[in-house]
Amino acid sequence: MKEGILGPKVEDVSMAVVKDTIEGGETMYYVYLLSFREDIMEGVIINSTGYGEDNITGEKIKTSTLRHTMEILLPNEAAKIEAIMPDVFGLSNEYWISFWVNDTMYDHKFVFLPNTINPNEMQLIPMLGVEGILLNA
Repeated sequence: MKEGILGPKVEDVSMAVVKDTIEGGETMYYVYLLSFREDIMEGVIINSTGYGEDNITGEKIKTSTLRHTMEILLPNEAAKIEAIMPDVFGLSNEYWISFWVNDTMYDHKFVFLPNTINPNEMQLIPMLGVEGILLNA
């Protein structure tokens, strides 16, 4: 019974935060959705939010929730989702994805825990050809 409630397991899907140098030498960070699947993901919805607390005051912090959509993500393809500011690296950054494959809906929550998005810990992500932090489903 629980399996029916939880839905099918998401496999071969990842989220990444990558570092990019833009014109003028400024460093920017972007979030990507990566599909290592052999099928087409359709009706993709991604909700992103950050949450945590201020280390000094203990005050609860929550960012705005953003929603992104895309019609399809092809097999072995990556899509840029949004820019992410270093100011929120100290928060938990959550990306909840939902998508359809054939007549089956999948969803999965990816959470970059506080300070796991660390520019000094980034490694090459071959699919993107840049350094970043990768979370696998």
